[in-house]
Amino acid sequence: MRSRCFAWRKMMNRTELFALVKKNYQVEPDYPWRDTNAVLRHRDTKKWFGVVLSVEGEKIGLADQDVLDLLNIKCDPILIGSLITQEGFFPAYHMNKENWISILLSEESEEIFNQQIENLLDLSYELTIEKKKTKKTNAKKKKVE
Repeated sequence: MRSRCFAWRKMMNRTELFALVKKNYQVEPDYPWRDTNAVLRHRDTKKWFGVVLSVEGEKIGLADQDVLDLLNIKCDPILIGSLITQEGFFPAYHMNKENWISILLSEESEEIFNQQIENLLDLSYELTIEKKKTKKTNAKKKKVE
C-alpha cells in the first residue's frame, strides 16, 4: 500500500477545480447521483471529460481510511504509465484504467502540480471532444454502399 505522505506536494481542491473548469470550459459540475460526486461534461455533447469522486483512501491503495476527493480524467495511455509512478496519481478509480487516471485533490495548492492538473484536464477535454466526420470519410462510405 502507498503511504499518504504528500507534504512536499500540495494539491488543488474541488472548489478550485470547479472554478478552473468554469473559467476554461464554461462548464458547471453535474451531480447525477445526487451526492458529492460530480461529473464534468461537454456542454454540447454531454460527454464526460472529468469526474470528481469522494473515495476512502484505502480503495486507491493508501494506508488510511479518510475520504478523499479524486479527479478522474481521460488521458493518453502512454502518459498514464509514467504518471501513476508519481505521488498524487493513481490508476483510474471505477473507470477504464487504460484510458483514464485518478488524481488526488487536496485542500492546499502548489502552482507546479496545479499546472499539471490543468494541462491534463485540457488533454482530457480534447480527447473527449466528439470527432467531426470529414467529407472524405463520408465519400468513402457512399462508395461502399
